[in-house]
Amino acid sequence: MSTSLKPFNTFGIQATASRIVIAETVQQLKDAWSETVAEKMPVLILGEGSNVLFLEDYSGTAIINRIAGIQVTEEDDAWHLHVGAGENWHQLVEYTLQHGMPGLENLALIPGCAGSSPIQNIGAYGVELKNICHYVDCVDLISGEMHRLDNSQCQFGYRDSIFKHEYQNHYAIIAIGLRLPKLWQPVLTYGDLARLDATNVTPQEVFDAVCLMRTTKLPDPRINGNAGSFFKNPVITARQAAELLSSFAAIPHYPQPDGSVKLAAGWLIDQCKLKGHKLGGAAVHKQQALVLINEDGASSQNVVDLAHYVRQCVGEKFNVWLEPEVRFIGTHGEVSAVETIA
Repeated sequence: MSTSLKPFNTFGIQATASRIVIAETVQQLKDAWSETVAEKMPVLILGEGSNVLFLEDYSGTAIINRIAGIQVTEEDDAWHLHVGAGENWHQLVEYTLQHGMPGLENLALIPGCAGSSPIQNIGAYGVELKNICHYVDCVDLISGEMHRLDNSQCQFGYRDSIFKHEYQNHYAIIAIGLRLPKLWQPVLTYGDLARLDATNVTPQEVFDAVCLMRTTKLPDPRINGNAGSFFKNPVITARQAAELLSSFAAIPHYPQPDGSVKLAAGWLIDQCKLKGHKLGGAAVHKQQALVLINEDGASSQNVVDLAHYVRQCVGEKFNVWLEPEVRFIGTHGEVSAVETIA
């Protein structure tokens, strides 16, 4: 019997799985994984499905990680939070502010669960998870052993981590540990946050500004299905950046510590005049070009075709080739998003 995955992906794509299991404990997660492997079926672990695109029906078991719980310990200089992987991320941000523990406010309204946050090394408005992540707890589903990876072991990169590589296939994140310093320093480098006064701004004011920016510029998945930023902001060499700037002086660019330069994918797409562009039921969002939306009963193929078109337009204009941030899931599991839209 097939089960609909539509409630478990924020794109709202109609797809099915052979079986769906809601796991509220580590044991339930391990049992569901073991049973599926014993049946020689593929298995996929999901949080809230906020960063996936189902390309077709999934032929295995989708395990929905709903392991809950927030534990707080306090030291002289910081708060330490141990957070179950199934906790909603934005509700966690609200919880920390309500309890006087700032540090997550720039990451407000990022969709998904706490357990998904290390996989992508989520980030927004100048803050990334790696800035505040102390450790990640995961379970080796083959041996049943628990592993705690500290910050350096997670190998965080730009929208990247070890959980996309060596720890992708048979490890499940069950909790994350966050360290929030008591000496709070606002990060006001991006967007409308730059207008705030760093000398007297409060964490709540930063939170409110971030929420306002996201709600006014980004679509509500409950109205138009989407997976947030569809493409990564491209990182190019300093030489390539210099060549681009000679032709496009206004291009937003952000030098990185290693000498590379990060560009704003949304700006590149916008320069191709693609806001509002539609293919089938999929469209480029009219306010934020970085977001592709399910505007009218889009199929996954509509989204793939639109992503391909956007990538080609940007590539031909700037010689910069965008890569999806969203994970693409085929019938047996994750496939290369770049190859799919190339």
